[in-house]
Amino acid sequence: MAIEIKAPTFPESVADGVVATWHKKAGEQVSRDELIVDIETDKVVLEVVAPADGVIEKIIRDEGAVVESAEVLAIFKEGASGTAGGADAGQAKTESKNNDSVKAESQARHQADGSEKISQDGEIIASPAARKMLEENGLNASDIEASGKGGRLTKEDVVGHLEKKKSDTGSRSATAAASQPKAAADDMPAGDRTEKRVPMTRLRASIARRLLEAQHNAAMLTTFNEVNMKPVMDLRSQYKAQFEKRHNGTKLGFMSFFVKAATEALKRFPAANASIDGSDIVYHGYQDIGVAVSSDRGLVVPVLRNAEHMGLADIERSIGEFGKKAKDGKLAIEDMTGGTFTISNGGVFGSLMSTPILNPPQTAILGMHKIQERPMAVDGNVVILPMMYLALSYDHRMIDGKEAVQFLVTIKELLEDPARILLDI
Repeated sequence: MAIEIKAPTFPESVADGVVATWHKKAGEQVSRDELIVDIETDKVVLEVVAPADGVIEKIIRDEGAVVESAEVLAIFKEGASGTAGGADAGQAKTESKNNDSVKAESQARHQADGSEKISQDGEIIASPAARKMLEENGLNASDIEASGKGGRLTKEDVVGHLEKKKSDTGSRSATAAASQPKAAADDMPAGDRTEKRVPMTRLRASIARRLLEAQHNAAMLTTFNEVNMKPVMDLRSQYKAQFEKRHNGTKLGFMSFFVKAATEALKRFPAANASIDGSDIVYHGYQDIGVAVSSDRGLVVPVLRNAEHMGLADIERSIGEFGKKAKDGKLAIEDMTGGTFTISNGGVFGSLMSTPILNPPQTAILGMHKIQERPMAVDGNVVILPMMYLALSYDHRMIDGKEAVQFLVTIKELLEDPARILLDI
């Protein structure tokens, strides 16, 4: 029975998508729920899987094609095996024979060295992300040691192989250069001036467009302050072991303190929790906090819904889940829709100070930075304290400078006396 393979139904905020990667070819056998194709939208990459066991008869929309919601991508035949049709069947039979020969040779080679990366039919097991990296870098899966469950080749295995290969190449180059006479080394070319042009991904283009719109459409200003992180660090050190044990392995980090401080400050200064819709101001009676997360595909901002009602453990657990989803490319559009305020932590990358850009239509964003020990004057004495610079970028059309400064001071005061967060004072 022929079945139409369609693009996912996109939400209203997503107009269309792009066919990013076909993981299966026409005439190829697939199993139920096996990944067939990736559709990249402005926000996330959506996976389309096989509805049943069968064969992809025909691919209608090739890689790079722009597709709309529920548009037909391919024709799938349920229950079929192999490639149907005279010439196609003969070609498939020849290819199958060649593939079997290659697989048998590969299997014999890896069985000899004790590898378990080969399945019973001789095919190397690899995750979708690992397969994509193999294709992009022209690598052979049989050359990489697998560490996944059941001998599965993971993305981390491929990344580690590339880094090792790069390191070995650099080491060999350095050794070769050292063994050459100085005159010969001076005559060597400085290296190839190569260039590589690749199209911008749909997500990266969307990020660029939104950031540019934020700068063009808002009267954006940034105010700075600094916070003494010692009270939070002391509290965390004192209770982190008990916290982790009590909450089933959830670790106590700094982000949950900042989220709780932000929700309290947003209650006191509702303009920072509002948005501008045309000539109207929309005040939100809830705090949906977006947490900026870096992924391989770019910056994404999953949202903590009703953060004002969440405890520290709930916040840490949710952020951890978002981070894992972002790393695996599993964030859904629903995870990133909405948000009334955003927190961005550039400190994890070593940033000491920055000016974060607004996430439209929000009117404010808080920037966290690296904790740096600095000499500070305390009661007439010089004390070394772990300090962090805070930055609040805001839309001056909605928020006055006085409110912005007071908002940031509120967050500073709550973090420097974290008991106030728990006591709601």
